[in-house]
Amino acid sequence: MSNPTIDRPAALGVLQDAMDRVVATQRAAISEAARLCTEALTGEGIIQAFGTGHSRSFTMEIAGRAGGLVPANQLSIKDVVMYGGADPEEILDPTRERDPLLAHRVWALHEIHPADVFLIASNSGINGAVVEMARLARRNGNPVVAVTSLAHSEAVPTRDPDGERLFEVADVVIDNCGVPGDAAYDLPGGARIVPTSTMTSVLIAQLLTAEICAALVAQGIDPPVYISENVEAGDAHNAALRERYATRIRRHEP
Repeated sequence: MSNPTIDRPAALGVLQDAMDRVVATQRAAISEAARLCTEALTGEGIIQAFGTGHSRSFTMEIAGRAGGLVPANQLSIKDVVMYGGADPEEILDPTRERDPLLAHRVWALHEIHPADVFLIASNSGINGAVVEMARLARRNGNPVVAVTSLAHSEAVPTRDPDGERLFEVADVVIDNCGVPGDAAYDLPGGARIVPTSTMTSVLIAQLLTAEICAALVAQGIDPPVYISENVEAGDAHNAALRERYATRIRRHEP
């Protein structure tokens, strides 16, 4: 009897299926999120992007990358170490994202204006830090866009002390169309591989950026976009744009 094997085309297919579902079902939510972001950028605001765990991949696509918008700032739990003086040991526990007080500490380290819009990513949407960050933003008058898996979030209890989940706090919800647990391909022994949330979140981030830039161009505004610092003139181009938002956006480590 031969050993069970992984059907590689099928494993790849679950990624394609998840991305196809996003394109087929989330365009209206993405367009509404893009509208909020465009309003922020044309109203002296910026985009504030927050995520924990692997959901940071979404924030890295939104803020600080070549081809991305310059007026976008990444908020991260690591900020309490890099800018707040905390001991690194304090955040080297992956369960720390369950603590809502971390959202307050991260918030305090950034210059946040009422015109800003928040993009908050969390596949599960149940941990205290992301839910509290969304609440902080809403209390401050900032619109909140959630990027989350509704199937996962609705299938498990929230860890938020107030009993809320990210999608219940947001103004706009973009479903990353993932399955509970994120991994979507069954192995013969019962485990699962091929999590889809990173791929779909990156897709969502790029669709958002494209729609925002299209809206700016339609208003006669040249989109403030990074170019790669690994091409000629990249450093000078990006430095000039960053100067416009000097106190609002954090530089990223290499």
